[in-house]
Amino acid sequence: MAAPALPVRAPGKRRPVPWAVLPFAAILLALVLMAVFAPLVAPMDPNAQNLLARLKEPGFEARGLVYHLGSDELGRDVLSRTIHGARVSLLVAFASVILSGIFGSVLGMVAAFYRGWVETIIMRLVDIVLSVPAILLAIITVAVLGPSLYNVVIVLALTRWPRYARVAYGQTLAVANMPYVRLSRFMGAGWLRLLSRHILPNITGALVVVATLEFGLMVLFEAGLSFLGLGVQPPTASWGAMLSTGRNYVGNAWWIATFPGLALFLLVLSINLIGDHVRDRLDPRSR
Repeated sequence: MAAPALPVRAPGKRRPVPWAVLPFAAILLALVLMAVFAPLVAPMDPNAQNLLARLKEPGFEARGLVYHLGSDELGRDVLSRTIHGARVSLLVAFASVILSGIFGSVLGMVAAFYRGWVETIIMRLVDIVLSVPAILLAIITVAVLGPSLYNVVIVLALTRWPRYARVAYGQTLAVANMPYVRLSRFMGAGWLRLLSRHILPNITGALVVVATLEFGLMVLFEAGLSFLGLGVQPPTASWGAMLSTGRNYVGNAWWIATFPGLALFLLVLSINLIGDHVRDRLDPRSR
């Protein structure tokens, strides 16, 4: 009995619009725009204190200023701090994904291209880093370097590059044996040209999928480090630091932790769903 033929998409036929993902894409776009234009969008200075308006419920008005999401223990506007906290989370996530992606991808391609002792050293280093829990390694490293915004970016980049290295290593092994790559090498193309012109364009799709999934994880890592006091330091607004402060006032000021937690939830959920959609679009098996 002959095997059933696989369905072939007619030429020129467009894929269906991902309606289920569009609302989350709109949420992500709104959060990004809110972070970029935080000084213009925030109704108040996120660090301005007013002890007479401390721990006030959402909608409280004082001196002509409305605290739409309430105030914290120092009388600071929760809405303004939540908006500026989005800037910190997205900045850390974007910078760490870029740095770890570049570093890990380069090492993975070099290991697969040269093989031998270069491959052994790089891939054993990958195994060593992956054998330590990422959050534990990040906590230890931040504790040594000191808590700050730049140190958090460096730590997250140094702890997450092995995932890119493994993906780049496996994809490069498959592409390096293609006939056109062998022909280019036979005609005298250097290793830099081979990696940049022939191998990298063919493995970019897989690396983009990893980057989209890692982005949400970086947001959670930054929030976790700030929650423990090892991330962005006061008075800079951070969702993790706001959650850490809000846990002490859950009984009488629930809004301090609720709204930053909700923003963190929506951001990570939107990124993960969009990452799943990107993976399905770039995976040939789903076509």
